Amino acid sequence: MQAGIWSNIGRMRAIASASLAIVVMLAGCSGSEGDEAATVTRAQAEAEAAPPPIPVMGPERRVIAFGDSLFAGYGLNEGESYPDRLEAALRARGINAAITNAAVSGDTTAAGRQRLAFTLDAQAQKPDLFILELGGNDLLRGLSPQETRANLAAMLEELRARGIPVLLMGMRSPPNYGSDYQAQFDAIYRDLAKQYGAALIPFWLEDIYEDQSLFQPDRIHPTAEGIERLVASTIAAVRAALPEDDA
Repeated sequence: MQAGIWSNIGRMRAIASASLAIVVMLAGCSGSEGDEAATVTRAQAEAEAAPPPIPVMGPERRVIAFGDSLFAGYGLNEGESYPDRLEAALRARGINAAITNAAVSGDTTAAGRQRLAFTLDAQAQKPDLFILELGGNDLLRGLSPQETRANLAAMLEELRARGIPVLLMGMRSPPNYGSDYQAQFDAIYRDLAKQYGAALIPFWLEDIYEDQSLFQPDRIHPTAEGIERLVASTIAAVRAALPEDDA
């Protein structure tokens, strides 16, 4: 009698356990499906709330980015240089920009002056804007501000003669070079921009130069994040420097 009772109780427990397992499994499946549905709903809501992408329109705006390693993308992956990220940012804003990266690591203003005409002659069409970023290597080598000024002036003279608008990316001398050197160097970009009617960003590293986390270990070249910050802080000036679209 007792054996029959315990046998029945065992069967009842087994059935109950199996039923509980099925309930738990179904509940788990239901929760998973609910989570997936909720995730899909949130994704749809976010997609609907996000503004639609701005279509790239108008004729191609050809830009030459002419500089040194700060433009060349030293230490960065392909596609992470300032000209690359600037082009992407302009296109994301609907501007049909095509930027040619004509930067050479290590270039001084003298080296840039020597290759400027060749670079311009190699273009199939006259650029709509020329971004000139040189002078950092002059600083690193301790070249005289007078030499830097003369080389930049010669390049601006050539660009003006060809009718090419210029955006001049200014640099700033560190204070350890002495107050006289610093004053002479820092005045170069302001004076030349005024003299040649060029657009000017007085110090284009302004937004990141105090944050060493945005520079590579050499403390000279920006990281990929630093480049993104520079693009964000300078894109308005670049857009303003682009001539009006006549088309």
